[in-house]
Amino acid sequence: MALEERLFPGFRPVDLAAGGVPVHAVVGGTGPALLLLHGYPQTHALWHKVAPRLAKRFTVVAADLRGYGESGKPATDDRHAPYSKRAMAGDLVAAMRALGFDAFFVAGHDRGGRVGHRLAVDHPKAVAKLAVLDISPTLAMYERTDMDFARAYWHWFFLIQPAPVPETMIGADPRYYLARKMGDGSGGMARFAPEAWEEYERRFTPEVIHASCEDYRAAATIDLEHDRADRDAGRRIACPLLALWGAHGVIERLFTPLADWRAVAGDVRGRALAAGHYLPEEVPDLVAAEFESFFGD
Repeated sequence: MALEERLFPGFRPVDLAAGGVPVHAVVGGTGPALLLLHGYPQTHALWHKVAPRLAKRFTVVAADLRGYGESGKPATDDRHAPYSKRAMAGDLVAAMRALGFDAFFVAGHDRGGRVGHRLAVDHPKAVAKLAVLDISPTLAMYERTDMDFARAYWHWFFLIQPAPVPETMIGADPRYYLARKMGDGSGGMARFAPEAWEEYERRFTPEVIHASCEDYRAAATIDLEHDRADRDAGRRIACPLLALWGAHGVIERLFTPLADWRAVAGDVRGRALAAGHYLPEEVPDLVAAEFESFFGD
C-alpha cells in the first residue's frame, strides 16, 4: 500500500490545475467541504490523525500548499509575488471550485493559517468559517518582534536571507535540519508518526527548500504590504474565526492570540490546548472535537 493510502485510508488523491499551478490533495468523506492546510516544513500529511475522523461529517480536502509536497513550485520574482499568501489563496479557491465547492470551511496550521487569513479576506464569499492553529496574524507578529521572539522563531529571520544562502545551508544536511527544526519544543520527535515523518523527509527536496524559503521571503515583504493595505482600508475577516494554540508554545508565551485576531476579525473565539506547536499531531482528538463543534454548528 502506498504511503499516502496508509496515512489517509479511504481518501482519493487528486491533482488540480484549475488556477494554473497544480495543487495536490487528498479528498475523503461526505458533507460540507472542509479545506485543511498544513504549515512549514510539512505537507498535507500533517492532518493524517485528524482527517479520517472529520471525514465522517465533512468532505475533507487536505492540500499541499504551493511550493510544498506535490503541489506546483513556480519560478519566483524579485518581489516574491509567486509565493505571496494571495497567490497561494488563489490556487486553493480554484482547486476547490474544480472539486465543485464555491464555498467551504478552512482550517490552517502555521503557514496554512496565514494562507487561510488571506483566503478569508480576499475571497469572503468562498470562506464560510476559518480556523487558525498556533499563530497570531503575520503583521502583528513582525511588528512586535523582540529578542525573545527572534530567539524562538529564528527560522523566520534565517529563511528570509537572500537566495541561495539558506537553501545552501539547509541543503547540506536537510534531514538534520528537519529534525532540529521540528523536534524542538515540548513534544520532541515523539509527536510524529514514523510514516508521517517518512513523508516529510521524502518531500523536503531542493525544490521545496527553495520554494519554502520564498514563502517566508514573501511573508516578510509583499505579504506585509497586503496586510497593511487591509488595515489602512479597514478590510477585515468577515466570517467566524476559531483560534487554537499550544499552551506550551511560543504563541501562548509571547502573544495574545484572541486579542490579536480580534484586531483583524469581528467574530473570534478559541483557546489554548495542552500541546506545543504541532496541534494536529500532538492532540488530534482535541483538534477534531474543536473542529466538529465549530464547523458543525
